[in-house]
Amino acid sequence: MYQSDLKHPTPGLEDKLRQLYTLNRDKKIDLSFRPPYLSLLEKLGNPHLHLPPVIHVAGTNGKGSTIAMLRAILEAAGYKVHAYTSPHLIRFNERIVLAGREIDDTTLESLIDEALSLNDGGDLTFFEITTAIAFTAFARAPADICLLEVGMGGRLDCTNIITDPLATIITSIGIDHAEHLGDTYTQIAAEKAGIIKPSTPCIITPQSNEAITAGVIDVFKTTAEQCGAPLHIVEKPSEMIVPTLIGPHQNANLAGVLKTLACIHGRFPVTPEQIQTGLQGVHWPARLQPLPAKTFGLGDDWEVYLDGGHNPDAGRALAVQARRWQEQDNKPLHIILAMLQGKDTPAYYAPLRPFVESLSLIPIPSEPKAQSPQDLQKALGEGKIFTDVKAALTHIQKTAHPPGRILIAGSLYLAGHILQDMSKSAHT
Repeated sequence: MYQSDLKHPTPGLEDKLRQLYTLNRDKKIDLSFRPPYLSLLEKLGNPHLHLPPVIHVAGTNGKGSTIAMLRAILEAAGYKVHAYTSPHLIRFNERIVLAGREIDDTTLESLIDEALSLNDGGDLTFFEITTAIAFTAFARAPADICLLEVGMGGRLDCTNIITDPLATIITSIGIDHAEHLGDTYTQIAAEKAGIIKPSTPCIITPQSNEAITAGVIDVFKTTAEQCGAPLHIVEKPSEMIVPTLIGPHQNANLAGVLKTLACIHGRFPVTPEQIQTGLQGVHWPARLQPLPAKTFGLGDDWEVYLDGGHNPDAGRALAVQARRWQEQDNKPLHIILAMLQGKDTPAYYAPLRPFVESLSLIPIPSEPKAQSPQDLQKALGEGKIFTDVKAALTHIQKTAHPPGRILIAGSLYLAGHILQDMSKSAHT
């Protein structure tokens, strides 16, 4: 839970989000189905028991991209889709998509008021009460299918109260949230495997070599066998591409999506043409997202990208794309980096280092749980410190010749601030 999660363009809603936060303020995360959460669900009419068919998605990297692809394809086929993802980038409404549209402010505020009233001051985490709100919104609005992203882990995540999903997906496993999930691939895989359900197909997307070597596939096989779940292990990335999402790691996510669609084809058929149409319209910001250089006062000979990945596997995925860029035209790559506390900054940056012309270190605005630029510099042993993105960009533009690529990276919370500033500029 970060301060950035509480920001909202509508002041009244920001106040309500802060009320949700104070219910369990500054207490340690407790991954379990806690009585206050179960009690609130019951008072709300157990909405998790009245959802459309659910596809439940866990994993370290690629969950959001996987849901974005599934949503785009299913909507292209004419289905009404609910979706629950986190975190948001600009406003909380992004987390709850009702039948294809972000929840509107009026509905969201009404649900927050209802949940606060029924909860009556109970000790709930921000994610618990917002998940209960999402379930309630989904249960009350008609849709054909519901895409549900795990918040953290899987086994004890509060989304895992769903007992009979249509399908489950486990995306790429990496080291993240080690303080809660364990510090080995197999420990983390065991937590993610907790979403596997009896008689429910589970799709495993292509894993990194490190994860495979560590034995995560064996963890999934054992769990699936124990609970009688059909397991579909996808070993190769898709040869199809997502035109709107950059990076070879998206081909791995797409391979899992295509296998999932094949598994649910009996209930939700889609045609190859609908798949192609859907992939043309996938939108998932801050994942190697290209941004207009002119927005930052740069000429057309510059390229700017925004990425919110923040763990070692995300760094490796970016490094693969950096190598492709190098082979493509060898433009200099400049990274502007910010990260939250608790992230393994050296492991994230190490794969990228051979491709980087310059490294700029900045804070995350208004986020007390961010690493300071000084801490980043100490951890990495390099990089210039700047007060913000604008200062870093000004320095790069003045000192870098020839023009190259700029990658603003390391945190979805930084990405949210960038996109929010761009949105404000566009409306002024």
